[in-house]
Amino acid sequence: MTEFWNERYAVEKYVYGTEPNHFSREQIEQLPPGKILFPAEGEGRNAVHAATNGWQVTAFDASIEARNKAERLAVLNGVSVDYHTVDYENVSFPEESFDCIVLIYAHLHPLKREQIHRKLATFLKPGGKLILEGFSKKQINYNTGGPRNEAMLFSLQEIRSDFQSFSHLTTTEKQIELAEGIFHNGTASVIQVWGRK
Repeated sequence: MTEFWNERYAVEKYVYGTEPNHFSREQIEQLPPGKILFPAEGEGRNAVHAATNGWQVTAFDASIEARNKAERLAVLNGVSVDYHTVDYENVSFPEESFDCIVLIYAHLHPLKREQIHRKLATFLKPGGKLILEGFSKKQINYNTGGPRNEAMLFSLQEIRSDFQSFSHLTTTEKQIELAEGIFHNGTASVIQVWGRK
């Protein structure tokens, strides 16, 4: 899978654009800056936006090509992002070290999804915030982005179960219009989550 992402990100163009995801931007701008983590951050658009808003940003992705582009984008915007090249299984941060975790279209192998989501939650401080947007299972009916394997798409039930330990969790399934580069474009079915640990 890392080879797939390296190949996708190796082109000069930012394939998901350089503007932050709308839901991510909307939620982050309502929070006081602190320490924030972006798993599977790709080309860096969301992490760089957070850094420009005063957050101390850490990000990771398995793709070295993604990291290279994210670091270029950070330089262009005059900010710093602590970006790690590592996969979900091997990533490690101290428990309770982040004020916020942002998962934007970070789809996972269905047999590993719950375990990884719960692992990521351990990195959040008590009271820390979760921001998540991903494709719902209905996205299989659209050709506007996301995995073509329905098992890798999210359901409300799965997300609520993965983060059931949170003190507050708001989950919404809705249709939106995506305009995020060449691979996220058009009408899409998504799940949006705001949570507090």
